[in-house]
Amino acid sequence: MSREKEIYKVTVFGGIVNVILLIFKFLAGVIGHSSAMIADAIHSFSDFITDIIVLVFVKISSKPQDKSHDYGHGKYETLAMTVIGFALMAVAIGVIVKGAMKIASWAHGEVLEAPGKLAFWAAIVSIVLKEAVYRYSIVMAKKLNSKAVEANAWHHRSDALSSVGTAIGIGGAIYFGERWTILDPIASVVVGAFLVKVSFDLLKDGIGDLMEQSLPEEVEEKILQLAASVPGVTEPHDLRTRRIGNHYAIEMHILMDGEISLREAHDKASEVEDLLRKQYGEETHVVVHVEPKKESQSIVTP
Repeated sequence: MSREKEIYKVTVFGGIVNVILLIFKFLAGVIGHSSAMIADAIHSFSDFITDIIVLVFVKISSKPQDKSHDYGHGKYETLAMTVIGFALMAVAIGVIVKGAMKIASWAHGEVLEAPGKLAFWAAIVSIVLKEAVYRYSIVMAKKLNSKAVEANAWHHRSDALSSVGTAIGIGGAIYFGERWTILDPIASVVVGAFLVKVSFDLLKDGIGDLMEQSLPEEVEEKILQLAASVPGVTEPHDLRTRRIGNHYAIEMHILMDGEISLREAHDKASEVEDLLRKQYGEETHVVVHVEPKKESQSIVTP
């Protein structure tokens, strides 16, 4: 099965779970009078939207190079991750605002209705299902080396963890009596704060890649070590790296003996490129510029 089809399979599976939970949570929130559960339902709706975004953008990113995209379309997958981050941030802010408004109303004397047990059990079901989807998605994200699938996996995990907070808030509001109904909107605010953190991390990585952020320092050090391990190659330098979707782009200069033939220098440079592609994937973009080593000055004895 192709990489694109594998990503589709993972995303569609998560989308089906999200639709089921979205309907279940929303009904449980309305029937059970739980603002925390309705907030959780909104989160599941955002998950479903991001599933659609992944499907659309991964389809585009899998297109081969063309005249207007010399480096391929891999950045569209990074763009998908960034869009997911913005969507999740918007959901998080909305959840926090709505929960804060309920807390303010309670502080001014409004009596909040205790949520029903249906909302509590909906949260438990959500925790189990979304954690299962997260574990499946994160394994496939690593296997497929897909940032978009990884971002979506963390979206599933954030939904599972938000449901933990929802279950605690709803459970406390149900079992501790009317005085503790405030726990339900408090739980929704905690859920929102967690979502802000997750969305910020996604945006930091996504925008960093779109702005040509270099690869991590440890990756760059490994690249230099691999280049220097090729016999006849010394002092790899002027390294420039970036990510193009799920692939790396690597450019560097290397030194070689200035007396060797052009063909031999070319073959050595190709050996460096092949070694890097073997390490980071055949789709890795590698450019190696060869420079002659400066001849050491000879010492003339009288």
